[in-house]
Amino acid sequence: MSVIDIPTSHPRYQSLMSREKIVEGLHTKVVTESGLIAHGRGESLDYFLGEATASFGRAAARAAVARLLVSRHPVLSVNGNAAALVPEALVELSEVTGALLEVNLFYRTPGREEAVEAALRQAGAKTVLGVGSDASATIDELQHARRIVSPRGILIADTVFVPLEDGDRTEALVKLGKSVITVDLNPLSRTARKSHITIVDNILRALPAMVDEARALKGKPEAELRALADAWDNHAGLAEALRYMADRLLVLAKEV
Repeated sequence: MSVIDIPTSHPRYQSLMSREKIVEGLHTKVVTESGLIAHGRGESLDYFLGEATASFGRAAARAAVARLLVSRHPVLSVNGNAAALVPEALVELSEVTGALLEVNLFYRTPGREEAVEAALRQAGAKTVLGVGSDASATIDELQHARRIVSPRGILIADTVFVPLEDGDRTEALVKLGKSVITVDLNPLSRTARKSHITIVDNILRALPAMVDEARALKGKPEAELRALADAWDNHAGLAEALRYMADRLLVLAKEV
């Protein structure tokens, strides 16, 4: 896939490989030009975390998975960047939790939803909603293309996982009474602040962590899972993430 030969010993190997995946996604219509900008913006914030998963990120992932497992109709909403970066993990998370996969795009250009579906199916997905005639319902609270959803998926979902999401749809889903989970490296974004559970982490680490948590939690008593999900305080989690970033920057400033 990569157009350049990146040795695994390179200190920026994971970062460079993720960039290659995004660029490849651009060529296959999975990613748009604006997706390149969004990826770079998010990746820059990963430096603030030290490019490692912090304790609050793992705790949020555990609470998020608990919420998915106790939901009646959970849906994993997939945009282009998520499909380019972590398609296999999305499929695994869907299989373990029973959450449906649905394509949902801000830029729904000709052939793009099919390209995202193809990326998920290549990763092993058997059912993908939100493509073609299945994208026949709308969320009236939105005016742009993200309002288009599957009547079998997001429209009737009680919990929606929206990694790398935009704030407008997150707000709309919350207003509709749905539980919203996201992965966002920016704890100040509208998506992060409006979601019920925000995993402040790089999606490359967060999704595999969610799969691990799902395998560990699956089969636990529903009351235990519900208590775990309900105990999550998203405001406190975001505050902890901001303090962690600020403290780390202060430490680094002394080392310059």
